[in-house]
Amino acid sequence: MGVFVFLPLVLPLTALPIARLAGHSLHPRATTRLLTAVGAVLALCSTLCLTLLMVVGTAQLPGNPLPDSWSDPEVRAAVPYAEVSGTVAIAALAAVLLRCGLILARHYRVRHRARRALAGLPATLAVLPDPDPYAYALPGAPGRVVVSTGMLDCLDPAERRALIAHERAHLTGRHHRFLLTSQLAAGLNPFLRPLRTAVAFGTERWADEDAAQAVGDRRLTARAVGKAALHTHRTPHPGLAAFAESGPVPRRVAALLAPVPPSHHWPPPHTPTALATLIAAAGTAASAASATNAAIALLLVLKAATPL
Repeated sequence: MGVFVFLPLVLPLTALPIARLAGHSLHPRATTRLLTAVGAVLALCSTLCLTLLMVVGTAQLPGNPLPDSWSDPEVRAAVPYAEVSGTVAIAALAAVLLRCGLILARHYRVRHRARRALAGLPATLAVLPDPDPYAYALPGAPGRVVVSTGMLDCLDPAERRALIAHERAHLTGRHHRFLLTSQLAAGLNPFLRPLRTAVAFGTERWADEDAAQAVGDRRLTARAVGKAALHTHRTPHPGLAAFAESGPVPRRVAALLAPVPPSHHWPPPHTPTALATLIAAAGTAASAASATNAAIALLLVLKAATPL
């Protein structure tokens, strides 16, 4: 394995340029899917790397449940500074798994509380008698759009249609899955936090574009987003996709006032975004190759060291 086993821990840094530039040349739908896929692969590879380091670095510690033959010097020689790296890997792996457990628990706790609070209300569109302005999409079977009377009072009828179309776009596109995946990826590797932020913004832009297409007026949708942001102070269930709280609202409004973004699945060549995409793709491929190579090498070494 050698030093290559450490590469998946740092290769997520290659995704930083694409996190900043993907929205410039790609449709928000393509941006969200690309960044989520890149983040998921990089996070899984770095977690596999930590697991391998833990196995090799702690095999020689007394009291470990691993086979005694795994403490063979040939096994420890597969990783530089095996004892130190293995001990650190234990703490790091425990921390990231705990973090992901908390993210999952919070995600499902918020959804459960929201569903319980909305029990008995209409299944597709729930209007809550609350003077605080807010609107959000609650995923589930079926999904539900939730909006307060305070939010409806802030908008005229046409803007209300844009708001509801936006939230329905979140449900139709299953944006909660992209958001949760990016949050878990950032929990597994802190270097992926910029991707989490970019995915959150991408889902909002995706819903904005779908809403503008549904109502047939980009300027109207931009006005609805801007007006809602001026009046919104909180969301009763943080973590759900809210109409005017996720992502920099001025950037969303400016994008809606601009022409429809291109529907490219890959950015045009000879652009900074294309270069950033290639860097991210190369980093992801290198991370997957390094993690796979390290896992196969470790299995072969352990197999040779373990008697039948």
